[in-house]
Amino acid sequence: MNAEAAMAFVRRHGIVLVSAKGPAPRLTEAIAGEPIKGSWWGHSKGHQIFAVLQKLQDSPDILVCRLIAGRVTFVHRRLWPAIVKLANHFHSDQLTRIRQEHTATGKHVNHLTAYPKWVPAEILEQATRLSTQDAESLLKGFIKPA
Repeated sequence: MNAEAAMAFVRRHGIVLVSAKGPAPRLTEAIAGEPIKGSWWGHSKGHQIFAVLQKLQDSPDILVCRLIAGRVTFVHRRLWPAIVKLANHFHSDQLTRIRQEHTATGKHVNHLTAYPKWVPAEILEQATRLSTQDAESLLKGFIKPA
């Protein structure tokens, strides 16, 4: 699976886990086209998985956070208004945006942006027009209704 197909996968599902098991599909397995036992880094398609993940992480349409059980989660932009509407259902750490930088030395550095600083104005506006019931429906399975 290439980056374009992976983006379509995230758009379709709305919320995906990068590699952890949980209530959302695993993106690494979708990219590999098969279940992965152990770390995806050791998979024969590890380099391809890494390249695709990098492209998606850099997309303005993907929120990288720890929404599900503290695991790295990709959330497509189409669900951001629902997340904003129901922000009180989540711990602030779950909604912190993660941007990963790969330094010249090969080190990975995470840059964190607290919620709601990362939320674009148009998403805030869309959230005000979204009913709580519709937001809960969009995030069904990921939040506990109030």
